[in-house]
Amino acid sequence: MGKLVYGSEISADLRAGLKDRIDGLKAEGKRLPCLAVILVGNHPASLSYIKGKEKACASVGIDSRMYHLEETASKEEVIAVIEECNQDAGVDGILVQLPLPKGLNEKEILACIDPDKDVDGLHPVNVGRLYLGEDGFRPCTPLGVMEILQRMGCDPDRKRAVVIGRSSLVGAPVARLLQDKGATVTIAHSHTRNLPELCREADILIVAIGRPKLVGPEYIKEGAYVVDVGINRTEEGKLVGDVDTDAVLDHVSAVTPVPKGVGPMTICMLLMNTMKSYEKRTA
Repeated sequence: MGKLVYGSEISADLRAGLKDRIDGLKAEGKRLPCLAVILVGNHPASLSYIKGKEKACASVGIDSRMYHLEETASKEEVIAVIEECNQDAGVDGILVQLPLPKGLNEKEILACIDPDKDVDGLHPVNVGRLYLGEDGFRPCTPLGVMEILQRMGCDPDRKRAVVIGRSSLVGAPVARLLQDKGATVTIAHSHTRNLPELCREADILIVAIGRPKLVGPEYIKEGAYVVDVGINRTEEGKLVGDVDTDAVLDHVSAVTPVPKGVGPMTICMLLMNTMKSYEKRTA
């Protein structure tokens, strides 16, 4: 039987180490890392995510600043807040909570963030740094996936990897990170023919397509490492992933569950990126 690898446990371990480092800064009387979070509107899920991020910051000692704008805020008003944070030497990371209300262009707004404070890794400069192999901020969920693979004991070098999903938030950047580690990567999606057959060739399978329990045993190569990025809610209100975890467990080396899998790692990597920014800015 394969191993269930919980991102919640990995996250707790990483946060403990991060808290120790920040406690050391406090003891030395130094300025603490600071994350600015900008929320436009009152989207229920976004409000929940923001509370989770504020709680996570507090748990390790990172200062957080919340900027909550009305649903009707103009592009100029949002950019003015971003520019204020760009210029504030006490802010190390800036996050604009997505999605934005209709009428606001997400790409245009994100491009206004100082790339060196873009701890979400979504600014065009950081996207370019990723694909050029230069130092910069990587998107949080793909970073979390790579950390999970490491904790699974999976070295991507010389392995065949299949990523189901081609989004700019997860699929495309995680594919690039896998390539950087020496994997041969195929990106699959909803139009890919013979998807189960393709996935059975994968030593590493990353699933981020948003279809509940799409991946069953017929998709799995014996002994594969599987990371489930999907989050779906059933009619009964239960959270499930894109992988039928119970069905594939006997066929894999390791797999992440949903919930308590990749989700906790995303926020954890946001904290790690904020600390990275702080250390670069105070070096």
